[in-house]
Amino acid sequence: MKQRIKDDLAALMRVPGLSGHEDRVRRHLRDRLTEIGVESHTDRLGNLTAHFPGTGPRVMLFTHMDQLGFIVRRIEPDGLIRLERLGGVPERALAAQEVLVCVGEGRDVPGVIANKSHHATRPDEKYTVAPYAELFVDTGMSSAAEVDAAGIRIGTPVVYAPHVTELQGERLAGTSVDDRAGCAVLLEVARRLKDRADGPPVDLAFTVLEEFNLRGAQPLAQQLRPDIAIQLDLMLATDTPDMAERGDVVLGGGPGISLYSFHGRGTLNGVIPHPAMVRLFETTAEAEGIALQRSAQTGVLTDLSYVQLVGEGVASIDVGFPMRYSHSAREVCDVNDLVALTQLLEAALSRIAPDFSLNRDDYT
Repeated sequence: MKQRIKDDLAALMRVPGLSGHEDRVRRHLRDRLTEIGVESHTDRLGNLTAHFPGTGPRVMLFTHMDQLGFIVRRIEPDGLIRLERLGGVPERALAAQEVLVCVGEGRDVPGVIANKSHHATRPDEKYTVAPYAELFVDTGMSSAAEVDAAGIRIGTPVVYAPHVTELQGERLAGTSVDDRAGCAVLLEVARRLKDRADGPPVDLAFTVLEEFNLRGAQPLAQQLRPDIAIQLDLMLATDTPDMAERGDVVLGGGPGISLYSFHGRGTLNGVIPHPAMVRLFETTAEAEGIALQRSAQTGVLTDLSYVQLVGEGVASIDVGFPMRYSHSAREVCDVNDLVALTQLLEAALSRIAPDFSLNRDDYT
């Protein structure tokens, strides 16, 4: 199982899929589900779902397949390309990054975000971050006509150049670990749900548009009308010097649950999990001997914040894996955490019986 998850994650990290342009990722996931023997369905937005029948509360188990990045905003006469951000791209991590201009499979154009030559950098510039609007991509082309001939237009998606590096201790570094790691876990969960004998009805979903203000999962939830929603995403690892004051989540320390999330800026939304779901994952982890980490963060938001409000309300929880360096071109996760997360999800789902109570008074 570990090798399958590792291989699936590495393959997914190499597939570009900017938010709103996830089709290559969706096709890759659809083909993997077909190989596993699981039928899937794509809705108008591009969400990919697989249904596993059962009895009891209906569960929506989901993660997002898109990644953050850029949109071509302007093409200069000399062929240099200006970008608009899509999603929470950190400006201070952009200069000198390699990117991929996603024209189409087999036609993508590599480029680099320019960094002003050091020898010409003024003293007052050395310790400042250039706003993204001042940055430009150099593809090696020398005119707007050449760029146009390559198929690059205003609105063309651009992502960090897909990359995977194997670090020591079963750790992977590279692009779009957020949330291709969740996708790799769900592929393994799908393999296990296919062969189960009983359990609750589960709608397993790979959603779109999460990085574009959490757009994709909400209409899907409105269609599915789940009783329970379990969302997979990263948990901020806090085991590096720059994050030590943010919590106690350790890379390699096992999966985690979020007890509180609130964006705190722009989109004023977040999730306080349903007590039935907190107890489910705590008791399951204890019974299975799986270390379970706990997270409470401001500045974090997932599409569960909207899914939880569908219909009469959905019993919801964010479950995830520790990850370092979020939204950068080199995110890092531990494959062992993904294995343990898969085992936790399978065991938790098996405990949702037809009489599983979502009555809050039963958990006071």
